[in-house]
Amino acid sequence: MTLPQRLGLTAPIIQAPMAGTSTPALAAAVCEAGGLGSVAVGALDPAGVRALVAEVRGRTARPFNVNLFVHRAPVADPEREAGWLDWLRSLFVEFGAEPPEALQAPYRSFVDDGEMLALLVELAPPVVSFHFGLPDAGAIAALRDKGVLLLATATNVEEARAIAAAGLDGVVAQGIEAGGHRGMFDPAAPDPQLGTLALTRLLAREALPVIAAGGIMDGAGIAAALDLGAVAAQLGTAFVLCPESAADEAYRAALAGPGAYATTLTPLVSGRPARALANRFTALGAELGERRVPDYPIAYHAGKALNEAAKARGEHGFGAQWAGQGAPLARAMPAGELVATLAAELAAARG
Repeated sequence: MTLPQRLGLTAPIIQAPMAGTSTPALAAAVCEAGGLGSVAVGALDPAGVRALVAEVRGRTARPFNVNLFVHRAPVADPEREAGWLDWLRSLFVEFGAEPPEALQAPYRSFVDDGEMLALLVELAPPVVSFHFGLPDAGAIAALRDKGVLLLATATNVEEARAIAAAGLDGVVAQGIEAGGHRGMFDPAAPDPQLGTLALTRLLAREALPVIAAGGIMDGAGIAAALDLGAVAAQLGTAFVLCPESAADEAYRAALAGPGAYATTLTPLVSGRPARALANRFTALGAELGERRVPDYPIAYHAGKALNEAAKARGEHGFGAQWAGQGAPLARAMPAGELVATLAAELAAARG
């Protein structure tokens, strides 16, 4: 049985797990339309994950994906973090707020969360995917023993080979065009910044089925990925304007505007490189100088606090408005209609 068959796909389309943007309603609508819907739970506690999975299951009986962050534990550096807050202080003051007294990681990695593993083993969602790395062999075996299909993100060939060696079922080939966080296992290592098509073609020669991700927004893009050896395509930015997504009005307006042509990779928001629509926050990169961003996700504490302070004063230029390089192709329509449109465009592209 092929990976798309195991995923229950009638269209080779996976809705990317987008923390803060994907919802059970979005995931379920994609599933019901024949794709694979995803929810991102890396920033949630076990109680939140239990509720989220229950809601998805209440909306669809089809397979769906639960995505987890598997980053290395952050290294606290009080001096660096205090310097970061001092640098941002003038912006907080602009919006009538004070920065946090100290920074803390707002969530844990799956690597360090035995309670989350126990919950997922209990719930046994149809698909679990990993971003930023891999859990240990014991966690992988525990999920596999429950019949869970496992995927993980790779940004280069070495990461893909590690995913194959760990016994997973498929690899998400994340090109540099992709919106949101780069899935590199080690953010301090050199990043070859491979594009989606080149990476897909390289990984198609390896041992695992490949899901292409990054900059794909329509049926023609899906067809190109399939022609290069992918078995499916994962789209994130394409679903942000769907009414089922949790994107706020400012995010939707920015994505639908001329700024969609200007996405940029920045570590400023969270501490890891992520592709976003250019805004006031990303523009701070020009002033970064020799400053070191706090470790991921400790930096997110400052970023989230600054965004909340700015939003309270009507300024929306500090949000994490993640978007890929295909952002100008985004369309506002219900998720099920979008999946059907993508499938029709794919059929037309492939003749």
